[in-house]
Amino acid sequence: MSFDADKDDARLPARTGPVGPLSGLRVLDLSAYIAGPYGCSLLADQGAEVIKIEPPTGDNLRKYPSTLEAESRAFIGVNRSKLGVVLDLKKAEDLAALMALVRTADVLVHNFRPSVPPRLGIAYDQLKAVNPRLIYCSLTGYGEMGPLREKAGYDQVLQSMTGMCALQGKRGEPPEIIYGSVVDYYAAALVAAGVASALYEREKSGEGQFVGVSLLRSALTMQSARMVWAEGEPKDVGRDMRSGGITGLHPTREGHLYISANTPHFWQALCAKVGLPELADDERYDSVRKRALHFAEIVPRLREALAARTALEWEELFGEEVPCAAARTVEDMFDNEQVLAEDMVANFAHPTLGSYRGFTRAVKFGRTPGPEPFAAPTLGQHTDKVLKTANAAD
Repeated sequence: MSFDADKDDARLPARTGPVGPLSGLRVLDLSAYIAGPYGCSLLADQGAEVIKIEPPTGDNLRKYPSTLEAESRAFIGVNRSKLGVVLDLKKAEDLAALMALVRTADVLVHNFRPSVPPRLGIAYDQLKAVNPRLIYCSLTGYGEMGPLREKAGYDQVLQSMTGMCALQGKRGEPPEIIYGSVVDYYAAALVAAGVASALYEREKSGEGQFVGVSLLRSALTMQSARMVWAEGEPKDVGRDMRSGGITGLHPTREGHLYISANTPHFWQALCAKVGLPELADDERYDSVRKRALHFAEIVPRLREALAARTALEWEELFGEEVPCAAARTVEDMFDNEQVLAEDMVANFAHPTLGSYRGFTRAVKFGRTPGPEPFAAPTLGQHTDKVLKTANAAD
């Protein structure tokens, strides 16, 4: 079931524009922080009606430090295109209101620790009795089983635990955090993908099911190329995937430039473009493995050559012949020609923040591109209107 603002006197925000592949579906988002909420935003991008349900204190991400006065930048960024409802699930009347919504919902997503949903009365088996077609997605730190099941899970905690920080650090130096909440955002993608697959299966079986996503599973999924341990290998082995320093960030006359030159074609083009054709002709350097062994000889010469131009000049000179990019700030992306050509930035109107520009759809669909996005809700912005429609449907 989905709201129709033209028929509803409560006048919930109407989705304008074409339908998406998930239009007509209702998602209840009980999650907080980044992974669960952004997974639900990805569903909203595809047309689903997403109702964000927060406790009276709000999603903790609203309180994160931000240079915006009216709202947290992080909260705004990961909660687009949602209706905002406040419910205190410890109160009987609010729990009853949630159950009314569950009866009309297709999907519910939360990120409680495994022991919390049964205590609140919203475990999968409890909600399955209310709505057998419900797709119930539980996002946890470590999964539903095992000794860490009740431990709080956070992006950088899982980075540290699973070896990501050790690999990010330079050889022989301390581990380093990968900033940008990469585990959270990958988990968000798994939430959206898992829910979509369960919805597809429901079309055949007519039944809902439990979907489990964890930050631990996400962090290890991201490292599948390194999660290979051959029989007979010692435990302390190099995990490959390093190209000896030729592929990577390099200083230029002004700014830094990332270069990828692992294939023979790109290596030869790089050498020619920077004026070092003799490196391409040297048999000692004619493979990625050989260049990794001799990186101490190659990198200083490469960087000396790169010092002749700025990063932006090299980027233009390399063109399509050498994969590269000048290191930019995220602010540069708002007016980037490629980003704008792909329609990745939209204008949003927010009740307290005013007008702002932000990222829009993550996936393109040719026939069902989905409705226009709208701004993240203020705390409880649509509570009365949503509950009114839920009670009417109940």
